[in-house]
Amino acid sequence: MIEFNAYFDSISAALKNLITTDFQGQSMDSEAGFAKWCRMTRNAKESNHTVYMVGNGASAMMASHMAADATKNGKIRCLAFNDPALMTAVSNDTSYDECFAMPLRRFANAGDTLITISSSGNSPNIIKAIKTAKDMGLFVITLSGMKGDNRSRKMGDLNLYVPADTYGVVESSHQIILHYWLDRFIEETQ
Repeated sequence: MIEFNAYFDSISAALKNLITTDFQGQSMDSEAGFAKWCRMTRNAKESNHTVYMVGNGASAMMASHMAADATKNGKIRCLAFNDPALMTAVSNDTSYDECFAMPLRRFANAGDTLITISSSGNSPNIIKAIKTAKDMGLFVITLSGMKGDNRSRKMGDLNLYVPADTYGVVESSHQIILHYWLDRFIEETQ
């Protein structure tokens, strides 16, 4: 059985070893990555653009939670595409791969931002959303984990990869990363 301190240490190690890359796959210091993310968010807010967040399962709940916090506390136009009726209608009538891409095509505009949260970084609906967002001229920020060669890790304008191989550690790390981004943004813009 894993002990609490060992589990806590594994989350801490995953965060300390966070790998941040730009759109060309070039590594960058994580502090520089968060500074860039905050600049992107400030630009979106000042130009009245929208930040969209997507994820599956626990990541969908993180997307919803952070979209609410970003709207309420960060005063950012932010939405999560995880409405059950919309997701199931698109999934049933079109395909599950389209459950985020189709709403993006209906709501998003060039200059908006998409934040994807995917533990594996390989979910087909996340990959399709990233491709759609890039085709539409959105900025894309990816959060991923598990295998280092996951697909989404190479697709965003900013990519944050958690080098851990269990869902619990990756998801816990993603939640901390998202809170850090928003708290830092709020602090910088007050």
